[in-house]
Amino acid sequence: MDNQSHHFQEQKPDEPKKKSNGFKQTVLIAAVAAVIGGGVGGGAAYLGLRSANSNDLGVATTTQKSGTTQVSNVSVNESSASSTAFAKVKKAVVSVVNLQKAQSTSSGLDDFSDFFGDSGSSNSNSNSNSSSSSSDLEEYSEGSGVIYQKKDGKAYIVTNNHVVSGSDALEVILSDGTKLTAKKVGTDETSDLAVLSIDGSKISTVASFGDSSKLNAGQTVLAIGSPLGSQYATSVTQGIISATNRTVDVTDESTGQTTGQATVIQTDAAINSGNSGGPLINLSGQVIGINSMKLSGYSSSSSDSATIEGMGFAIPSDEVVSIINQLVANGKVVRPALGVEVRDLSSVTASQQKSVLKLPTSVTDGAVVAGFTSGSIAKSAGLKQYDVIVGIGEDSVTGVADLRTALYKHSVGDTVKVTYYHEGVKKTVSIKLTETTDNTSSSDSDSTSN
Repeated sequence: MDNQSHHFQEQKPDEPKKKSNGFKQTVLIAAVAAVIGGGVGGGAAYLGLRSANSNDLGVATTTQKSGTTQVSNVSVNESSASSTAFAKVKKAVVSVVNLQKAQSTSSGLDDFSDFFGDSGSSNSNSNSNSSSSSSDLEEYSEGSGVIYQKKDGKAYIVTNNHVVSGSDALEVILSDGTKLTAKKVGTDETSDLAVLSIDGSKISTVASFGDSSKLNAGQTVLAIGSPLGSQYATSVTQGIISATNRTVDVTDESTGQTTGQATVIQTDAAINSGNSGGPLINLSGQVIGINSMKLSGYSSSSSDSATIEGMGFAIPSDEVVSIINQLVANGKVVRPALGVEVRDLSSVTASQQKSVLKLPTSVTDGAVVAGFTSGSIAKSAGLKQYDVIVGIGEDSVTGVADLRTALYKHSVGDTVKVTYYHEGVKKTVSIKLTETTDNTSSSDSDSTSN
């Protein structure tokens, strides 16, 4: 699968010359072999077997005397495209350590103070002072990343946003074990990408990006990273591309709500916890994706609870390059927005859909407006709280995921047609899209900004 070519070389011991026993003996041996083997073919197999047994082709050689087994003198020269590709990239792959402030609590004895009736004692007060939160940093999680550029004394690393999310400090461990402090250049929750910078003086290798639009299913790929942390840094696994454009739901970690959809590369190369942010490369050693997620465990949608194996996903390199260039230039990714807080209509009870939203029974899908961001263009265009958006341009909207997918097809400054229901009446309005903002006027924690 990785286009290997093998060349075997064997050193044979000197063999004594054999004397010819004459033509008659040769005919006799051939005749006996033909009888045993069932013809000329059997004779050929017999002679071939004798020839194979006379050579030392095994892993080890043995003699008649016990305890004298030796390693074979067979040598193998292997040319592997996988090994060559891995060698190009491995020094550019790093471990990313997320450091957060440690939250210390009272000791085990202090936890029993109320039980023993000491809670009001002076000792209890002194203990409570010592149990305040510590400012010390500790390792919260580890992921992977890849160095893709070295410029102006800095080296730039791309990783996943969820690898660095919530960090109070970041540390990068190079392939040779060197530890460096890293700084966030920019992060993007929507694409789950982030860019870090480190001191570039110790960096000798950077990875290059390949064209993910030219990938084919069945193509061999390698995943590199730190599964289970830096203890297994620069681990490499091999697989194939299972699909080049797989659409998966993106879920908000805080609300558990599906907030959008991502188009990713599916691979069966083993991707484990800690591989997130590491590169998926082709056999030319080019990064064609950033490993981001996998499916594991059991399928809840299957009646027989089938296990899930070999389903990993990577963000295509074409999207990665577009996002990281914006993060380096602006520290953020600029996307269009309506200025609304929305939630799935499916999360609203049937009685509320009738009494509060006043929807006709024929409307079963959409995105409910729960609130507005400051300066919302949707609010200025006439949309109200509890309106239900069912279309953006020519795209239908069945929920938050569809709304974002349709919205992100457009650019800031574009004018789009928004179709929605207000108190049961279907309306349409044209809105000029502005830049995304997170300043909301809604207190609904289950809603998502768009």
